[in-house]
Amino acid sequence: MNVVEMLELSMQWGDNLVLDEVNLSLQPGERLAIVGPSGSGKSTVLRLLAGLLLPTNGEVKIFGEEQEYLRLDQENPPDVRLVFQNPALLGSLTVEENVGFILMRGGRLKSTEIKEKVMTCLEAVGLYDVADKFPGQLSGGMQKRVSFARALLNEPSSDKQSMPIVLYDEPTAGLDPVACTRIEDLIVKTTTVAKGCSVVVSHVRSTIERCAERVLMLYGGKFQWTGSINEFKTTDNPYVVQFRTGSLQGPMQHTEH
Repeated sequence: MNVVEMLELSMQWGDNLVLDEVNLSLQPGERLAIVGPSGSGKSTVLRLLAGLLLPTNGEVKIFGEEQEYLRLDQENPPDVRLVFQNPALLGSLTVEENVGFILMRGGRLKSTEIKEKVMTCLEAVGLYDVADKFPGQLSGGMQKRVSFARALLNEPSSDKQSMPIVLYDEPTAGLDPVACTRIEDLIVKTTTVAKGCSVVVSHVRSTIERCAERVLMLYGGKFQWTGSINEFKTTDNPYVVQFRTGSLQGPMQHTEH
C-alpha cells in the first residue's frame, strides 16, 4: 500500500490554479524531492500532505485513508511531521521544552519520561548539551537541528504503528555550504531514525541530490517530470535541464508581480 496518494488533485486560490489534477504516490521508506521555481506550488503540496489545507478537488490519501478534514479537526490524525523553513521555535521556552512541548501539553507522560525521550532525540541530531539553552542563544543551524529533533519525537497518542511522514520545506535555504551538508546528512538520518518516509521541497541542488531517491518537477500546476536522482542528473528533459543550469532560456518563464 502507498503511504501517500494524491489523486486528480487540484488546488485553486481565486483565479490562480496552483495544482491542476496532479497525481502523486509515496512508497514506504522512500525519500522524495519536489523541485521547481519559486511560486510553483511546492509548499502547497506539503501543506496538503500535512493537513493544513484541503484540496479544491481530488483526493489526498494517507495510509490508505482519504483526508476529508483539516488536521486540527481530526481525532486521530496520521503521523505527518512538518519541518518548516523557519525553525518555528518558541523563544520563551528552552530547547528541551520546545522539543517536548507536544508531550508536555498532552499530559500523558511523566516529566522524567518526557525528558528521556527529548534527550534521545537531541542526541540523535548531535545536540545533547543545549537542552537548557534558549533558541536565541543558538546559531541558525543549531536551531534547525532542534526542529529536526522535534520531528523525531514520537507521540504516544496514536494506537496505530504507522511509519511517520516527515516533510521538509526548504530546509537548507540561506545556509552556507558546510551547514547545508550537516542539514542534508540530518535529513537522511532523521528519515532513517524515524523509520519513515520524507518529502523535501528545495531549490538547493546539493540538498536535492543528497537527500532524495526520486525527484518530481513541478511547474504550471503539473508534475512535468519524475525520475530517480541519477536520472535527474542526466536527463535532457527541458524543464530539468533549465532547473539544473539556471538558464533563462527554456519552458519555465519567471514573471514578476
